Amino acid sequence: MNQLRGLGVAMVTPFRKDTTIDTTALKKLTEFIIEGGADYLVVLGTTGESVTLDKEDKKVVIDTVLSANAGRKPVVLGLGGNNTDDICAQLSRLDPTGFSAVLSVTPYYNKPSQNGLYEHYKALSESSKLPIILYNVPGRTSVNLLPDTVSRIAFDCRNVIGIKEASGNMEQIMTIIHNTPKEFLVISGDDAITLPLIAAGADGVISVVGNAFPKEFSALVHHALKNELAEARAIHYRLLEIIQLLFIEGNPAGVKEVLQQLDICDNYLRLPLVPVSQIVSERMRRVMIDEGFLN
Repeated sequence: MNQLRGLGVAMVTPFRKDTTIDTTALKKLTEFIIEGGADYLVVLGTTGESVTLDKEDKKVVIDTVLSANAGRKPVVLGLGGNNTDDICAQLSRLDPTGFSAVLSVTPYYNKPSQNGLYEHYKALSESSKLPIILYNVPGRTSVNLLPDTVSRIAFDCRNVIGIKEASGNMEQIMTIIHNTPKEFLVISGDDAITLPLIAAGADGVISVVGNAFPKEFSALVHHALKNELAEARAIHYRLLEIIQLLFIEGNPAGVKEVLQQLDICDNYLRLPLVPVSQIVSERMRRVMIDEGFLN
């Protein structure tokens, strides 16, 4: 799955003021990300506010992105939840046309055991027509998919091709890299530690900041993958403060504010999410001016 090495962008879902989906802005964003050099697109993830989208909304997002992409880049579909039978049924019904893989988050709220997580992903693997990427984000789900479990899934479920790892635990992620098959993708789920993770052997990132700065973050990732660490480091520190600001009042509120300032889309969100404060907005603008992203 070399097509999923490099920069994947977890796309936001632009809304109008009435919180209906802004398809014009979504097309503009898709083009902006592709032209910026991203390697693949990820739709209906956490950053896309997927938990607030109903079935028809999701169809609009999928149709809009696939149409705008026109087959130029691989597309990964976010499809996960805490009801294993329901996710298996959705995977069985899914038309795989236009998608390269499914990104499936660990079950949240239920707080399953490691064996429960293994059985969950085994069931998904048996139901899916597409390759699956695990998604571990314990800060949101309150469950941590541990390295031994990841290794067990990777060896037993051959269509589970990788993991988006957002635990923030470098030692844990390095253990996963070391104890999974060579072809198994280990993908950073945290923009700020993408550079050190690639240096340790990771295969890239599924990124939030890539919505706003695909050209710069793509260059960072590709330099790092080629072991051009000095070049990657320079970009890393240029982006680091803005990356930190993206998450200070929650995702995707931060990146939507930046996208508004860049005139890509408005910063409307669906409740319970709200826009960032004026203080954070002004800090973002000042950093972007200082780093040459805005005049």
